[in-house]
Amino acid sequence: MDLATLKAFKPSEYEEAADGYRTTGDMASEAKDAIDNRISVELRNQLEGEAAKAAVEELKSLSKNFHYAQTECGLVSTALNGFAFDIAVAKRKLEAAMEDARTGGCTVNANGSVSYPAGKKPGDEKTADGGTVTGSAGGSSPTSDALERQAENIHPNPYYGRAMAYANRIADALEEATDADTKWAPKLRALKADDDLTVSHRDWADAQSDTDGVREAGKAYLDSLPEPPKDGSPKDNAAWWKGLSADEQSAHLALNAAAVGALDGLPAVTRDEANRTVFAEKRGEYEQALKAIPAAPTKYTYTNTGRGPVKVHSDEYMEWHDRYSDRKRELEGYLKGMDQIQDRFDRTGVRGLPEAYLLGYDPVGHSDGRIILANGNPDTADHTAVYVPGTKANIEKIAEGPGLGDLGRSERLWAESGMMAPDKSFSTITWLDYDAPDKVVGEATRGSYAEDAGPTLRSFMEGNRAAHETNPGNPGHTTLIGHSYGTTVVGVAAQSDIGPIGEFGPTPRIADDVVVVGSPGVQADHAADLGVGAQHVWAMGGPGDDQVVRQGGRLVGLGDNLTIPTDEGFGGNIMKSDSADHGGFWDPESTSLRNQAAVIAGKYDRVQHD
Repeated sequence: MDLATLKAFKPSEYEEAADGYRTTGDMASEAKDAIDNRISVELRNQLEGEAAKAAVEELKSLSKNFHYAQTECGLVSTALNGFAFDIAVAKRKLEAAMEDARTGGCTVNANGSVSYPAGKKPGDEKTADGGTVTGSAGGSSPTSDALERQAENIHPNPYYGRAMAYANRIADALEEATDADTKWAPKLRALKADDDLTVSHRDWADAQSDTDGVREAGKAYLDSLPEPPKDGSPKDNAAWWKGLSADEQSAHLALNAAAVGALDGLPAVTRDEANRTVFAEKRGEYEQALKAIPAAPTKYTYTNTGRGPVKVHSDEYMEWHDRYSDRKRELEGYLKGMDQIQDRFDRTGVRGLPEAYLLGYDPVGHSDGRIILANGNPDTADHTAVYVPGTKANIEKIAEGPGLGDLGRSERLWAESGMMAPDKSFSTITWLDYDAPDKVVGEATRGSYAEDAGPTLRSFMEGNRAAHETNPGNPGHTTLIGHSYGTTVVGVAAQSDIGPIGEFGPTPRIADDVVVVGSPGVQADHAADLGVGAQHVWAMGGPGDDQVVRQGGRLVGLGDNLTIPTDEGFGGNIMKSDSADHGGFWDPESTSLRNQAAVIAGKYDRVQHD
């Protein structure tokens, strides 16, 4: 980049363009939300038939297009700000060098060279002529510095050395600007979609690549932004996010979506936006990877033996199997879980189901995957319930089984609670952010899974509280529900960091109410140990618990004296249950479901006690 171009460069023009792209991305986001949460909902609820179904599918495609436009606009906005930042740094260096040259009696020429006036050193009789020097970029070394000092000492004109220093600084600034221009040009050119109207999995995979490219090029810009507090509390995280400018928030969302989506204390809308981007990009990546695996060759062949032809695996198939089968099964598992999550997104509005918020997502996290999904916005809800699944829970089957699995249980809790208090708003959350045991006997009898997960759950609950504190007039009522081994996680979380009153007061209780269902033990021997008050601890069991709870937990021990919450001596409320097995506590129109809903809604007088 030459001197005239760098002098004329106006970072504000690129920053304004970045604002324009960010605004366009915001408009695309609003359009996407309108399609998903209003237009498609009304269409499904008011019209039937094949034409209506086809229209809904077209709207889903349009929504994906807006989502892609939102993501790419965020990247373009961040890239433009990053480019403007890098060039502005170089321009400031140029301007400082030119001002110093002027003050030092030198003149900067259009080509970057520096002219110095005639002058003489002290003690010299003759005035040395002025001249012009051209600098060189690339920094200095001990050898080059020594040579320059030698030349300065030898040269009869006292302005020579100063002029050379100014010229070198100018050359450095111009080279820095040229490097930034060269670095950013291909990154910006890459930020374009195919010239068609379909956003494909390949487009999303490319978006992930684009993100990596902008992140690499924009390292200096990103380093200049306020970073999340190191080991910060959810309150610290909330304050950090609130203190960012719109451009700074956009940059973090564009380039650090996974980190933003996992940060407790941030608004649910923000976490959802970040995790939806991660979801779409990961899906594109996995679909492309699965597509790249070649089709399996013929599986069987025949070989002749003394007893005649025998059917055996072909050599080609065995080679394919050894090379591709594990990866294919892994990718299909990831995509299966994604299909179930996408199905929940698509069912918004069905039977009044509220908008879904993806508060946490990692298809490979904690080995079984990680998902936190809310029905309704917990930041604005009057009542929020967080449901923690138990043994064998994983993202691949998060919506499998009766009632759409663990996601379906939260949906039923939302619907039943809403009927308990129709004038109030509710949010119910499925929280699978831990490595759940895969086996009932053996793994589920160890407390280590819960000990690892408990602090993570407590942080999430504190994050919800911090995010909800933006509505001080409506602090909300929270209920924490655990099932099976999930109750052990809840028990550990409820007791985490509970101690004497310190300088800043007592640790806030984890929730207003704790409900444990089919519990093998909560790592506590009394309800009062859970920090919410024994009167706010609720337990229920069922006949199907005997193998899972009594043998899987009680006899081995998930509490020091083998007490489980449905024992009289535990001290909590024992609720009536009509579940026929260990998983029927959420059956429609059941007493078990209604009792949980009554606690969620704060209708304690409607709880049926056992």
